[in-house]
Amino acid sequence: MDRVMARPDASAFRPHRVVVLALDGLLPFELGIPHRIFGRPKDQQGRHLYEVVTCSVRPPGPVRTEADFVIHVEHGPEALATADTVIVPASYELGPVFEEGVLTEELAAALAHIRPGTRLVSICTGSYVLAAAGHLDGRPATTHWAEAEHFQRLFPRVEVDADVLFVDDGDVLTSAGVAAGIDLCLHIVRRDHGTAIANEVARRTVVPPHRDGGQAQYIHRPVPDPQLATTGAARAWALGRLHEPIQLRDMARQEAMSVRTFTRRFREESGVSPGQWLTQQRVERARQLLESTDLSIDRVARDAGFGTAQSMRQHLQAALGVTPTAYRRTFRTAVGQNGWND
Repeated sequence: MDRVMARPDASAFRPHRVVVLALDGLLPFELGIPHRIFGRPKDQQGRHLYEVVTCSVRPPGPVRTEADFVIHVEHGPEALATADTVIVPASYELGPVFEEGVLTEELAAALAHIRPGTRLVSICTGSYVLAAAGHLDGRPATTHWAEAEHFQRLFPRVEVDADVLFVDDGDVLTSAGVAAGIDLCLHIVRRDHGTAIANEVARRTVVPPHRDGGQAQYIHRPVPDPQLATTGAARAWALGRLHEPIQLRDMARQEAMSVRTFTRRFREESGVSPGQWLTQQRVERARQLLESTDLSIDRVARDAGFGTAQSMRQHLQAALGVTPTAYRRTFRTAVGQNGWND
């Protein structure tokens, strides 16, 4: 669920400080995600909207990776006290955190630097660190699907959802395996500064601004019959006419499938039902129109395929936690203040 973050007055501009905690055994790819995604956005004056730094649980020095090289980290754990957002990527050397669900003294001492109210984010099995520290108790969260059952057994107080790419629970956000960290970081940029800036970051990173479905599409299953067509043509067909009523049988007809077969294949490929996917696409279309146009709420509802303003209001409230009017007020202002500059 999206929640609007307060933005500082322009006269007292300060970039949002993201501190990435580099643990021994880290995945270099994951460590680079926050720097790539948050290092791009700038406001109209060319100022970076985020400042990204990396720290270790020890004084500045080398940190082992799961590759055949080490990295030198220039900040110690004290940097965590300066963070607006802390990101914990995965590590293959979590030791007691992974095996027993408890923090080492060194890691606990480092996390103690984090100020109350700091936004906490994990990528992949970095969620183990947040859970061991108690930050996920009684909250929804996700992790890599291959570890979801183990994670749930180790942390029974966490509401684990292994079917999604990420979970946004306001001030605590968790992502699924590895590349889902890109999805989550883009989501955070979108939440902070709107769809236009997040989409531009995605384009420059050459990744989709929003991936359909959840982890279900990446879990190993028996290989489907290669002679069966995918449902990609139906999705492309639907995206071109979101403003029109779209029936399930019409989508199935694009693939020359029965409704039953199409529904099964669609869920296998996207992780959601055709109806859920259509709603997601219409919500995204509504967001874009609310941010980038002055169309009336009624017109946005029609163009996005919701039919009525009341229907759109219900769907946006369910998906984003805000009304269309409130969303436009927030993000039209945000885009105007924080326009993209390379």
